[in-house]
Amino acid sequence: MKFDSRSLLLYAVTDRTWLNGRKLYDDVRDAILGGASFVQLREKNLGYEAFKYQALELKELCREHNVPFVINDNVMLAKDVDADGVHVGQEDMKAGDVRALIGPDKILGVSVRTREEALIAEANGADYLGAGAVFHTGSKSDAVDITHEVLKEICSAVKIPVVAIGGISTKNIRELSGSGIKGVAVISAIFASENIRAAAHELRELVVDVCR
Repeated sequence: MKFDSRSLLLYAVTDRTWLNGRKLYDDVRDAILGGASFVQLREKNLGYEAFKYQALELKELCREHNVPFVINDNVMLAKDVDADGVHVGQEDMKAGDVRALIGPDKILGVSVRTREEALIAEANGADYLGAGAVFHTGSKSDAVDITHEVLKEICSAVKIPVVAIGGISTKNIRELSGSGIKGVAVISAIFASENIRAAAHELRELVVDVCR
């Protein structure tokens, strides 16, 4: 799938801890139907075969809806299932090494916390950046909050699109207006909701205004 920065508007990151007996496939489908425009499969505790099965299932769902689908961290799995790309953090494989493995046509996202990290990721072939945490988040225990001033610095320093991540909800998303972001990445704001489709729809309406 050819990368289009407009797909980053509402970036949904999966988390099976919120399933409560539901299937991840169904939750992701509802998120997409509500307005999620990009999907990242994030699994920290699944074995390789179970992770692969889930990835293949979600890849087909995303392609049916023309939504980019990337894998968190696991570059080999992303290649194995022919995902649209991969997203890596600062503690994972270096962006340049990932780009060499996945080739020039796959999507590469990199998590950053500083202007310097952003410039390095851009120089090493990243297509987009995930900057955060912009608010306190319980989804990632080692997340380091960044100020909104730093978020603006990151956005203005690079030519590639930046997505804000971390603790974003309908209550605080408007605080990101004017930062220069091209979208928001959310986990619990969508997947912890009883009505996932409605939650995604509400966030989509808000982020359109924030990213004007």
